[in-house]
Amino acid sequence: MLLWAGWILIVLGVAALPLDRRIAHFLYDHVSARNHKRLNSVTHAAKAGHWLGPAVLALIVAAVARQIGLQGQKLEMLANYSLAFIASLTVGSAVLHVIKLVLGRRRPRDDMEMGLYGFVPFAFNTNFNSFPSGHALTIFCVAVILTCVTPMLWPLWFGLAAFLAGVRALLTAHFLSDVLIGGGIGVITAREVLVLAFPAFAPGWY
Repeated sequence: MLLWAGWILIVLGVAALPLDRRIAHFLYDHVSARNHKRLNSVTHAAKAGHWLGPAVLALIVAAVARQIGLQGQKLEMLANYSLAFIASLTVGSAVLHVIKLVLGRRRPRDDMEMGLYGFVPFAFNTNFNSFPSGHALTIFCVAVILTCVTPMLWPLWFGLAAFLAGVRALLTAHFLSDVLIGGGIGVITAREVLVLAFPAFAPGWY
């Protein structure tokens, strides 16, 4: 199911490419300074470092607990889900940054503020890093892992992921296609890592 969801996001992202510029200009003109400030205050909740740190800390806690003789299913789940998230983020980020470097897309604000728009393939310039969105990849990886932990809350986790990823487009930090494709890569990567490397911890419907 999640594999299909990830590919649907990617297909929607490709379909959004012809509309990206128009949507970005509309958002740039219609999101007020006050709303921009509010959105900017929450956008970093999708930043990789804010989730990677707690995941590493959870792994350390689990390792220390084992060393002092503590055992249990919850402890094993803590370690495995933390490791699964770190692996998902690592693999997904590797894929994402290869795409960024190879395709080299300018960010929306380069268009609004300097009149510079489009892809610069094989430029290998880190300034052309709009496509796909790393924030979207991160927060959708988080949603997949949290859905494993509490499957009944999947609408909440994916709803939050969609909101935080969408904020990147509302802020014109990314084009809509950047967000959709970044989210799709995140879903597929996290799903594949769980199914292939942690099958005992992945729900059957994944």
